[in-house]
Amino acid sequence: MSDPEAEPILLGNTKVTREDWLTVAMDLLVSEGVAEVKVLSIGERLGVSRSSFYWYFKSRKDLLDALLDAWEQTNTAALIRHAALPAHTITAAVCNVFRCWVDARLFNHRLDFAIREWARRDGAVRRIIDRTDATRLGAFQAMFERHGYEAAEAEVRARILYYMQVGYYALELSEPLEERLKRVPSYLLGFTGAEPREEEVAALVAYARKSAPSA
Repeated sequence: MSDPEAEPILLGNTKVTREDWLTVAMDLLVSEGVAEVKVLSIGERLGVSRSSFYWYFKSRKDLLDALLDAWEQTNTAALIRHAALPAHTITAAVCNVFRCWVDARLFNHRLDFAIREWARRDGAVRRIIDRTDATRLGAFQAMFERHGYEAAEAEVRARILYYMQVGYYALELSEPLEERLKRVPSYLLGFTGAEPREEEVAALVAYARKSAPSA
């Protein structure tokens, strides 16, 4: 028997893949919440029958599990990867993390918020969120420790850095990019206790402007 994931379903000249199902499911999760992530609704958006769903997924739960996995493989993986990047100073290291928060290709904050809303109603997802938050915090703490902070201080600074950004998204603040960028030096000083170098700030600002949706 052929592998269904290797042979996309054909509708005329349109190929409907597992990724298509996931993309539409994620769009629904973000825009309308997990309750609206329904096989029939996704199929209608894709223009395919409900039966084609079962080429790629065993059940709706299988699809939801795939969404959680995709979230961890994108948002969480990006934060861990950037926290571990080589940096000469702690302020440069935090700038690496900031790149995730100014570049939606690296970190989708709307998806993160949608997962947290889902977790409010699902204990299993709540446990996944708790585990993921601990993993992210551990990566940030390790980043501070690599730059000479004692474990206790590194843990607190990691919490301040992470919880501040989570709170920023939860409040749904919509500051203009340039306004956010003006505060970068002060944020870096507040998070690290160290004055950032001008070239570190300049590099982050240039990256943020280049990554902006209108760029």
